[in-house]
Amino acid sequence: MNTSYKAWHILLEDEEDALYIKEQLQSGESFQSLAREYSECESGAKGGDLGRFSSGVMDAAFERALYHLEVGEISAPVRTKYGYHIIKRVE
Repeated sequence: MNTSYKAWHILLEDEEDALYIKEQLQSGESFQSLAREYSECESGAKGGDLGRFSSGVMDAAFERALYHLEVGEISAPVRTKYGYHIIKRVE
């Protein structure tokens, strides 16, 4: 069965930066505002919105983390070959 997701993310090169952003999110900062300001992915301009995508499209570590998130939940930093992602499952 093919699962689809809708998610936002913030991509950072450095783990320390990712941990700092995660702390900011835990203290109530807006995910989309932080994505616009800090994300190193072009999706940052859209508040980190990756749109809807099917399983098998993203990096395996990214998808494993996303699979375990409840809707509205935000991950700890997830390392992939692209850097460190903070992921929010939207749907």
